[in-house]
Formats: sequence, structure tokens, C-alpha cells
Amino acid sequence: MTEASPDHLPPVLAGPVLRRVQARRIAWWLACSHTPTQLRVTLLPDGGEPTTHTPTVHTLRAGDHLAILLVELELDRDLNPGHWIGYRFDLAQADGTWTPLDDPALCYPGRDTPGLRFAPTVRALLHGSCRKPHHADGGDGLARADAHIEQLLGDATSHDLPWPSALVLSGDQVYCDDVAGPMLRAIHGLMQRLGLREEVIAGADGSEVRCTSDLLAHPDTYYRREQLLPRTPKSERLIDLVFEGVKKPIFTTDNAHNHLITLGEVLAMYLLVWSPLPWQGLDLSPPPGLSEENARRYAREARAIDNFRQGLGAVRRVLAHLPAAMVFDDHDVTDDWNLSREWEDVAYGHPFSRRVIGNALVAYLLNQGWGNRPEAFGGGALLDAVQAALDEPGGEAHDALIERLLHWRDWHYVWPTTPPLMVLDSRTHRWRSDRSPRRPSGLMDWEALTDLQQALRGHPAVLLVASAPIFGVKLIETVQRVFSFFGHPLLVDAENWMSHPGAASAMLNIFRHPKTPQTFVVLSGDVHYSFVYDVELRPRGRRQSPLADPAPSPHIWQICSSGLRNSFPDGLLDKLDHLNRWLFSPRSPLNRFTRRRHMKVTPRKPEGTPHGRRLLNGAGIGLVHFDERGAPVRIRQLLCDGRDVDFVPRESEARED
Repeated sequence: MTEASPDHLPPVLAGPVLRRVQARRIAWWLACSHTPTQLRVTLLPDGGEPTTHTPTVHTLRAGDHLAILLVELELDRDLNPGHWIGYRFDLAQADGTWTPLDDPALCYPGRDTPGLRFAPTVRALLHGSCRKPHHADGGDGLARADAHIEQLLGDATSHDLPWPSALVLSGDQVYCDDVAGPMLRAIHGLMQRLGLREEVIAGADGSEVRCTSDLLAHPDTYYRREQLLPRTPKSERLIDLVFEGVKKPIFTTDNAHNHLITLGEVLAMYLLVWSPLPWQGLDLSPPPGLSEENARRYAREARAIDNFRQGLGAVRRVLAHLPAAMVFDDHDVTDDWNLSREWEDVAYGHPFSRRVIGNALVAYLLNQGWGNRPEAFGGGALLDAVQAALDEPGGEAHDALIERLLHWRDWHYVWPTTPPLMVLDSRTHRWRSDRSPRRPSGLMDWEALTDLQQALRGHPAVLLVASAPIFGVKLIETVQRVFSFFGHPLLVDAENWMSHPGAASAMLNIFRHPKTPQTFVVLSGDVHYSFVYDVELRPRGRRQSPLADPAPSPHIWQICSSGLRNSFPDGLLDKLDHLNRWLFSPRSPLNRFTRRRHMKVTPRKPEGTPHGRRLLNGAGIGLVHFDERGAPVRIRQLLCDGRDVDFVPRESEARED
């Protein structure tokens, strides 16, 4: 395979991606083709004097032509809220010269540089999840977000609209477990072009795969990666659960045949989903040896990937302008990640799958996790361990780092906005079932939920980011409960908050606690459709004395935006939507017999959808406007087909649950 020469690589491969922004601190992520000796940042505020700063830069060298720069700028005075602040990077080269990173493609019309607006009081935010590059229908929600920002900056009628305080990406920013053939081909070409280091691979006994080169040359590396594990009694469940994929006839299908394996593959994937620059000059012709069926599949996926690439310029631009708050869900690592105690025992008990999961976590740390909460990673100590692993992939330092990250407890974080943005880790703090290893684990354990309750105390309102909806579609949760009861939770992705009695009860008690906020806005994704519920919890237990003050009842908005580039099978969703509305209507006997949460649930109808629909299907991104108390005043989905769909309350359909 002939690739473009590394000598012709652009200095910046991806980014800058704007991450956490505080009054006196700004964080960026940047991927470069050469390691700069120094970096400086110039801030260019409208109406003010430019100031040049030397930030703290953690440089992680992953290959001959890949350096990941984690940039944190500390300021001696507060940023001016609401005002435009342009910024420019300059890179110092080995010969002492400075190269300005002036890229017109990053700038909106009328602007000479990318920039930001510090918005600590949240009056608007964008949010979404589930961005699968080879999804065949619709566009890219991040490109739709870019169009919204361009409108805010350029349309005189939009000047009074609030600037989004954050771009909240609530999971599945990458799909490590569901990779199209052309994307895998691009990943391998980019790895070669960037000179990513060879990784020693353990655990693939019998397949003759010992390192990255063996993997790339193996006849099963495209569409047959599950065959790289031997079929032995110990690995049968591993192949079924992780690398072959459980058949899921109801909600998802098995697509793990191109599962990413090496650290280099995952690092290259991130570059290719965030920037158009790494795609330049890559050979995307089909690899030799594909079966006739896989050749047809490759051609279909190539058309979807070509469509995906066309929006990457817009994606790169919007990521340079809005603070991006990110958190993993399962596909950022692997499907059904930590779904049950059985899954964990099988997946972590084999060196091959343990390495696969660990590599995804290392890449998550570098590309997503650090920018959420830089101070959580111990200054440079953990990043030094990352560099040691990058220097010798597959060596002792690599395995030690994976062991450390598998026990890491600080992936969650809080941004000190008003209201605060609290992002939950509902993947690694699981509450494992005591009844059966196959039953779904609770999405957060008792200790994590207790810590959450303490963090919530004293806030009148909060923005809570939970990858999976806390309050979901009742029919779908019922189907998941039935399958879980018979020991098959993997068949229906049975990961909802109410699937584990202990976790469900603890979370609802947090909402009801008198010292936690009275206004909760829950931002979620995961499910590949969008919906909004207004939820009012009812007091439970003994009736209060007539003389006692009534216990306050929190108001909760469950807002789900999914997917950025993914959707649910439309015919199936239509049937589930109508059936859910019929079976669990306010007057339905079934709804009366299945009440379990002591709450009033009011669904919102997506405007312009057919009669009876409460679930919105289609790629796009959510936009929420807030009042001064932190309560939503307008909830919309900006769809990639150009429509703006408002969610309108349907009081007549409110039900007691």
C-alpha cells in the first residue's frame, strides 16, 4: 500500500480542540506531526490588547510523526464573560524558528482566528452522543452544531441568542467495537504514515499474531477479527461476549468483526474522526483477499465513510470554539462494557481482551479524559507512565498502565458553571448483582452514589450528565427486564438505571433528598433516539402531619439527544413508540399495575412528527436554552436535514408511574 510521504504531513493533524474553560484557566488538545520544542498562545480579545503566554504543555510522543499536546494555560486575571476572545498557537521548531498555526479553515466568516466566549452562567448548551462514522443515513450532528455557531456569529437576528456554555458529548464519541472496513483501512494507512510504534500482542495464541505487523498482515484482520482467538473452552464466552458479539435481534446487531485491538489503531481512529487532515493521501482501496460478500459490504461502507469525511472540516471548526465536556459510554471501549459481573469476569480474565479494553482506556485518557479534569491525573506522574507505555507498546510499562487505569476512580468530574455541570461515570463504578452474575449491574455503586449526593448538597439547580437516560421509555425497559429475568440481558442491551433495584432506589432517594437540588436537568444519550420527559417525584412512605411543611418535590427534566450520527431502525421505533403510548397511557390498567417510581411523568411531543410519536429519530444535536434559575425554557433537536424540532409538553398524557 503506497501512502503519502510523511515529509508532506501538515504540522497539525487534528485540533485544536477546546476543552475545559474556567475564569483563569483554559485547556486544549492538539495533535501534531512533529514534536515542537515550545508552544506559545496569544489571546486576542475583541477591543483589547493581545497577550502572549507560555502555557503548560504535556507532550506525548506516540510515533515518529505523532505528538499529542495537552495544553493548559493559567491566567493572572479573569476572562471577560460573554466577550469574544480569539486565540492563536505558535510552535517553536528545532532550528529556533516559530511557526504560526494560522489555518483559515478553523475560522468563521469575519474572523481571523478561532476563538471562544467564556459563558460561566449557562443560558444555552449543545449536547449529543453516538457518532458512528459509517452510519448510512443522515449527516453529522457536530457539523449541524457548527452551522448553529456560524449562525450565532454571522446573523444579526441571532445576536441576542445565548452562546452555548459547553458542547456536552455524553458517550460513544468513537466506536472502537464497530469499525467499517474503509475506516480500518485508513487507520492502518495512517499508522504507517505516522510511524506508530509496534505493539507486542499477548493472548492470541494459535493465530500467529504476536505484534502489530502480524495483525495487519493476517488474513482475518478485516471482518474476521474474532477468529484471532482460539476456540478453547476458556475463550468461548470471551469470543461470544466481546469479539464476535452477541446476536441482538431487538435493539442492536453484532458488529464486532473489525474490533480495534492495538493502541496505535485507537489513537489513529481519534485523529480520523475529529479532523479531515489525516485523511489526505491515504489509500482507501479494498484490501486484498476479501470475500465477495465482504467486498460488497466494503463498497457500501466506503460510500458512508466518504459522506462522513465531507463534514469533518465543520466538525474540526466547532470543536475549536466550544468547550467540549466528554465522557465515555460502552462503544468508546467495547459493546456492553461492564454490563454484568459475568461479562467482567470473562473479559478481564483473558490477556487479549484485557489489553483491548486497556488500550481503549489509554486512548480515552489522552484524547478525552484529560481535558475534562486535568488536575485529576496527578500533574505529570500519570502522563509519565503513559509516555513509558507509548515508548514500548506491549511491554511491562504498558501492562502496568492498563492495570492502573482499570482501577481508576476519577473519570467523573464537575465544571463550576452556574448551574454546575456534573458528569457521571456510569461505566466503571458498577453495582454488581448479588443474585446472579448474568443479571445487569447497577450503573453506579453505593459509594459513587453517596459521593454524588454529597456533591449535590447546597445547589439549587444542577445539570447532570448521565450517558444512559435515568428515566427511559417504559416499554423498552420492561422488555429489557423480561430478558434479564431469563438470564439474557446482553440480547437487549439491558443497561438502564432501573434494572438494578439497589442503584435505582438510591438514585431516586438522591432526587428526593431535601438538601439536594430542586431543579435537575438530566442530559443523556446512548439509545439512538431523542425524547424529553418532565418528571415530578411524589413523596413516598407515611403521610405527613397536616401541620408539617410539605416536602419539596424536585422538578426533573430528562433530555435525551441521540445520535449525532446514528439512529434507531425507524419502523421498529415507530411500533415501540405507539405501543408504549397505548400500553402505558394514563388510563391503561397495565400502567396502573406497573407503577413503581412514585412520580408524575409528562412526555413532550417533537413538533412536526406524526400523531402518536413521542420519540424522535434522526441524526442531529440537542440545544437547550435555560432561564436564570437553571430551568429549561426551550428544548430542541437540531436535525442534520435542516429542521429544528421543538419538544412541547403534552399535559393530557401525563401519567402516574
